[in-house]
Amino acid sequence: MEKIILGIDPGTNIMGYGVLRVSDGKAHMVTMGIIDLRKFGDAYLKLGHIFERVTGIIDAYLPDELAIEAPFFGKNVQSMLKLGRAQGVAIAAAIHHGVPIHEYAPMKIKMALTGNGSASKEQVAGMLQRLLKLDAAEMGKFMDATDALAAAYCHYLQMGRPESDAPHYRGWKDFVVKNQQRVKK
Repeated sequence: MEKIILGIDPGTNIMGYGVLRVSDGKAHMVTMGIIDLRKFGDAYLKLGHIFERVTGIIDAYLPDELAIEAPFFGKNVQSMLKLGRAQGVAIAAAIHHGVPIHEYAPMKIKMALTGNGSASKEQVAGMLQRLLKLDAAEMGKFMDATDALAAAYCHYLQMGRPESDAPHYRGWKDFVVKNQQRVKK
């Protein structure tokens, strides 16, 4: 059975994305790239562009699941808020298309790929290059793209051994259908 996983590394200036195709139990890179948001001065225009581009990527590759990196909790509250908005818009695009969402902490992704939760971006990219047998030319110059592909690969690794029996929802309608006892009428 084939599965397509879209990975996203949220960002407010550069947002990375990576697409994996899983077939016969093996992962293969389909594509990876960035959504360049630096040309937009207005924060709301950035958010609109994120929604449009993520929607376009979903329409082009028809992912079965989205693996997205959770925001890193830093000291700057304004940066966290902006990053959370960018992540939320990408999630909203997936919900809009009925794509199930799986969120992974940066340390979890690094641990899954390298065995070290504090690995550098370069170490993660190097491991991806080896695991997916990618040429140096395929790696690109932005680590945001390899971080996104790493989120997708982390999800691929987790598919065989889910961490919990927690349900996953394909959108709000699916949530309501599966949680009738929790929904007020």
